[in-house]
Amino acid sequence: MVALGFETKLWEMADKLRGNIESSEYKHVVLGLVFLKYISDSFEEKYNELKEEDLGFEEERDAYLADNVFFVPKEARWSYIKSNAKQPTIGQIIDDAMIAIEKENKTLKNVLPKNYSRPALDKTRLGELVDLFSFNIGSKEAKAKDVLGRVYEYFLKKFGSTEGEFYTPPSLVKLLVNMIEPYKGRVYDPCCGSGGMFVQSARFVEEHQGRIGDISIYGQEYTATTWRLAKMNLAIRGIDANLGERDADSFTNDQHKNLRADYILANPPFNIKDWGQPHLLDDPRWKWGIPPKTNANYAWISHMISKLSPKGTAGFVLANGSLSTSRSEEYEIRKNILEERLVDCIIAMPSQLFYDVSIPVSLWFISKDRSSRKDKVLFMDARKMGYMETRKHRELKEEETKQLFETYHNWKNNENYKDIEGFCKSASLEEIRSYGYVLTPGRYVGIEEEEDDGIPFEEKMDRLTSELSDLFEESKSLEEKIKENLRGIGYEV
Repeated sequence: MVALGFETKLWEMADKLRGNIESSEYKHVVLGLVFLKYISDSFEEKYNELKEEDLGFEEERDAYLADNVFFVPKEARWSYIKSNAKQPTIGQIIDDAMIAIEKENKTLKNVLPKNYSRPALDKTRLGELVDLFSFNIGSKEAKAKDVLGRVYEYFLKKFGSTEGEFYTPPSLVKLLVNMIEPYKGRVYDPCCGSGGMFVQSARFVEEHQGRIGDISIYGQEYTATTWRLAKMNLAIRGIDANLGERDADSFTNDQHKNLRADYILANPPFNIKDWGQPHLLDDPRWKWGIPPKTNANYAWISHMISKLSPKGTAGFVLANGSLSTSRSEEYEIRKNILEERLVDCIIAMPSQLFYDVSIPVSLWFISKDRSSRKDKVLFMDARKMGYMETRKHRELKEEETKQLFETYHNWKNNENYKDIEGFCKSASLEEIRSYGYVLTPGRYVGIEEEEDDGIPFEEKMDRLTSELSDLFEESKSLEEKIKENLRGIGYEV
């Protein structure tokens, strides 16, 4: 991610809360304010435009709705909140602002945080936090740069993940979206987090001259605060979404029982142990076998396949262990979905793509519409791709992302595709059977062929043996020096 230029300021904002509340709570306090600031910045820009027109429409709600801008009541505008930042009642003022916005916008009913007046939240620090929030995130210029998305990303990245859940890096979301191309139809994410997959899907549609209204969004999220965050995130981007009546578990309280999605995008929490299997043994979603009760990975796979429409496609992230696990229940499901010709493509991704965890992952693509390639599975090995953006985090380059999704589309369309040693292989089901239904791409794509440098073998060996001889000499010399130094302090080797 390109630097925002005000990360230090964002960190200072979170730091204001240190010692007052748990760090896991920071994002809920700050992101509520981010929401208020965004809609207020956006409103203020439109307000000033209307004021300049001098037609007296600046307090008319309809003048804002026409441009998909939230109308913000006076008591919820940032200028009002900031002017009261030093007041001991600032918590109540923010809560009242949230209530006023919910009244104006029915889709946000019971969604916005309204607990800023709670005694546990220090009001002096809260006021200082409001004062620090000086940069614009809702103007047209800021929207074009997606400053809001990046501020959300920053806080979720720093304080967002809980056990098994990891914030999906944008490069991975972008690759998933470009692989399955959700132009038109129903898009579903059964563990939607803050709604990042939907935001990227909507952006994809717009970038390809479509309309956001061409896709219908369905999601579900188990964590209550994250579910509310997703509602806010989508509302301020003008994306209509059905995220269910409330936060709920996709396995035990499916909010979209009758949904058949055309596209599924997901990054399910990895290797969840206690997911409620004993209560769901007769569930029709386990058509390919009952997933083990101590790991939910194959329950997620089965859940997603069961939600696909007859022509639907799913792209999702899973920990690498799921590609080759020999646990009998998981092996059986993997074998069955392969024999039913549902697995379309597997990509092994490089390590360290996630911000705070180095767990290696792979991308799975499942399709119900595979008549042109039903006995084949495309494997791609992208483990050598990417560059280290920081000491701990790797990013994919634009051209690498493009190479991956173009290879997939060429293979699907049977145009300009060919196997490349070490990178991609269109493997037959027969071959996959011979490997015991293991889906690790490295098994199929082989090792990349090294380019011939044109130097004769004898010449290379002469050079290498000469270099080795020099290294042996250096090693002997170092050994003697170490012995001498040890003798100098009274130790004989």
